[in-house]
This record gives sequence, C-alpha cells and structure tokens, in this order.
Amino acid sequence: MTALRQNAIKELEKLPEDKISLVLQILQGVNGLYNDDPTERKEAFLRLEQLHKKGNVTDYDAELASYREEKYDK
Repeated sequence: MTALRQNAIKELEKLPEDKISLVLQILQGVNGLYNDDPTERKEAFLRLEQLHKKGNVTDYDAELASYREEKYDK
C-alpha cells in the first residue's frame, strides 16, 4: 500500500460515521468518471443528434436584422 493510500485511510478513520457516506458518494462519482464506456458515449451522442434541430436560415444578415428590429424597434 502506498503512503498516499495509507494517509487517506488515516484521514477516513478520523471522520465521523455520518460524514463517511458523503466521502463514499464522492469517491463513487470520481470512479464513475474514469469508467468510460464507448457504447454509453455513442448512445449519448445519438440522443444529442435527435435533439439537434437543423436550421433553415440562408440569409444570416436578414435574420440578424430581424432580431435587432424585434428587440430594439418597439
């Protein structure tokens, strides 16, 4: 066991029981960040693609002018 792990265990032993559950949740969350599953990543990307709306604006200057007019010319 490394010195860093031993130090972490000593610090955990000092904590009251009600605080240990919070530390466990944090540790589990950190572990979740490192367990990168490529299928989950692909599924998330597909969900984002479904939410993505394709725009039909071809004249960006006219679009900007209409937004400015709508906002400032009232």
